[in-house]
Amino acid sequence: MNTSSSVPTCSFTHVTALEFDPQLRQLMTEAPLTRIRMPYGQGTAWLATRYDDVRTVTSDRRFSRKAVTGRDFPRMTPEPIVQDEAINLMDPPEHSRLRRLVAKGFTTRHVEQLRPRTQQTVDSLLDAMEEHGPPADVAAHLAAHLPLTTICELLDVPEADRPELRRNAVALMSTGRADRDGQLTAKAALRSYFTELTARRRREPGEDLLSTLAQARDGAEVLDDEELAVMGMVLLLTGHDTTTYQISNITYTLLTHPEQLAKLRADPELLPQALQELLRFIPFRKGVGIPRIATEDVELGGVTIREGDTVHVSYLAANRDSETFDHPEELDLERDGTAHMTFGWGSHHCIGSHLALMELEVAIGTLLTRYPALRLAVPPGEVKWNTSSIWRYPLALPVTW
Repeated sequence: MNTSSSVPTCSFTHVTALEFDPQLRQLMTEAPLTRIRMPYGQGTAWLATRYDDVRTVTSDRRFSRKAVTGRDFPRMTPEPIVQDEAINLMDPPEHSRLRRLVAKGFTTRHVEQLRPRTQQTVDSLLDAMEEHGPPADVAAHLAAHLPLTTICELLDVPEADRPELRRNAVALMSTGRADRDGQLTAKAALRSYFTELTARRRREPGEDLLSTLAQARDGAEVLDDEELAVMGMVLLLTGHDTTTYQISNITYTLLTHPEQLAKLRADPELLPQALQELLRFIPFRKGVGIPRIATEDVELGGVTIREGDTVHVSYLAANRDSETFDHPEELDLERDGTAHMTFGWGSHHCIGSHLALMELEVAIGTLLTRYPALRLAVPPGEVKWNTSSIWRYPLALPVTW
């Protein structure tokens, strides 16, 4: 971290396994609400790292996501990842209308109806891994396929189209300056694909989620063509990316914390609670996501945030706030109490969180049950980690059993 005119420039590029970013920890300790510069974008931004401050910024309507539209805001990637028309850049009441329509496809009942099919997919993937024999790569055999298969089946994306969609999704998340053109190309390709696909579902609806969204109504309100296309793109990206990487991250974390793994093996019913703690503990991404803009002067954490200021929040830091969590640096699968922020907070809390948790329960639960002696096939220090995108995850996770 270097400084310019006393404002630190934060690259957030720490990629040593799943160690917590020391740069972020320093900011949490020294200045939990401070101005920073970032690798891309103009000007500075406030960074909130305390749990209570993050909760305020993500819940208080004086901080607007929509106001980010059209701004060259401080960020991690050469180009903004999100489309200007996406639900991610909306405020209530527009956001509330769209969210109510989309939520119809992600109710607990709908997600539970997917569990048997998810179990079949996991069993099939692990059958193939077992046929391959140890050592085998959990990332390649399980994590790379399950979430992508699930969301593409929900959207009824043809199997032949999935590899290219996956390549574009990966390119979109790159943090390298040299990858700017690739980001623009990937973003345009995804937009074009879902514009065509959703138009087809308007004409010839099926039983998939896109068709359901095309016909969903909230009173007299429906999704227009542009909203539907962007929503399809957003659902693909958010529906598989983080869950893909978290399957590998959670497996690695459990296999490198044998005492905690032993607790879970002794009490498999602990799994849902254990997953919540693992999601709190694992720093699954680098830096920050989409900021908000202050629409008026706001006093927060002892400082004045001025109207027009950009404000980033760190869910990773909030999850390690010692004023909120006892011994936050420790992994404790029996931890209960305050909710973590890995799925976000406020009106932009991840709408697919139920689906992600169901997939993780099935994937991790089946993996541990099927392989009682599961362990890393290489020393932890030999596991290679992604360094080129906003996500943190092992490029390969060799295991044996």
